[in-house]
Amino acid sequence: MCNAAKGTAVPELPEVETVMRGLAPHLEGQRIARIELRRDGLRWKFPPGLVQGATGAVVTGLRRRSKYILADLDRGSALLFHLGMSGRMLIETPAHLAQPGSFYRDPAILPQHDHVVIETEPGARITFNDARRFGMVDLIAPGAPSPLLAHLGPEPLSPDFTGALLAAAFAGRRVSVKSALLDQRIVAGLGNIYVSEALHRAGIDPRRAAGRIGRARIDALALHIRDVLTEAIAAGGSSLRDHRQIGGELGYFQHSFRVYDREGAPCPRETCPGTIRRIVQQGRSSFFCPTCQR
Repeated sequence: MCNAAKGTAVPELPEVETVMRGLAPHLEGQRIARIELRRDGLRWKFPPGLVQGATGAVVTGLRRRSKYILADLDRGSALLFHLGMSGRMLIETPAHLAQPGSFYRDPAILPQHDHVVIETEPGARITFNDARRFGMVDLIAPGAPSPLLAHLGPEPLSPDFTGALLAAAFAGRRVSVKSALLDQRIVAGLGNIYVSEALHRAGIDPRRAAGRIGRARIDALALHIRDVLTEAIAAGGSSLRDHRQIGGELGYFQHSFRVYDREGAPCPRETCPGTIRRIVQQGRSSFFCPTCQR
């Protein structure tokens, strides 16, 4: 049997967290019996020692850093995955491991886009499928942190992410608060959808200069960022195009969107007579209510 964990066009933190949590029962504590690379790379070439370095290793744990999934190995190294725009992790399990009805393979997921296959000793098969090939798989050597992770700021769901930290990062910055929140050096993992949602909850106009927001509003913004991400993870992420959870279910947080992709709809805030507007900032759509977001 087989299941799919698909990404949206640009999977954000909740979608990546959902995929990581779905992979954990199949990879954590398991020895990697075989890795098959069906091409020489995706967005970038695979490192030459990937197969040799991971085959035979035990996955000691899975974690997410920003929008990356890391599988820590007992050799001190780690496999690093990024879903890119269209990447998804497919899980096939032998009959003695599978739960009837829990897994499936969507016929729209074409096997010619299966680029990396990982098999565990118990017989589970994890396949990285990526139609557009903007994803990546890397092997991080022991004691050699990946440069892809070196610049990342604090995780928005970690204790390190506070209003005080956000205020210090915003101080003196003339860029819009939307742009500042999308800067991975300030906050790791935030993307367009959840920034729009958090700014509406905090009543902050996405065009406002980050350095011109008062401390009380920044404190509230930090809390709203945490809340919207936590709610989205609990909902399995947002299925705007093709994101599904590991069991094949659609994520359903899109049904809770207040502003994202709701141009022309009434503002959902009680007593606000405004209408949701869409603008473009740095090539990305921003959705907000110009009446109650200031």
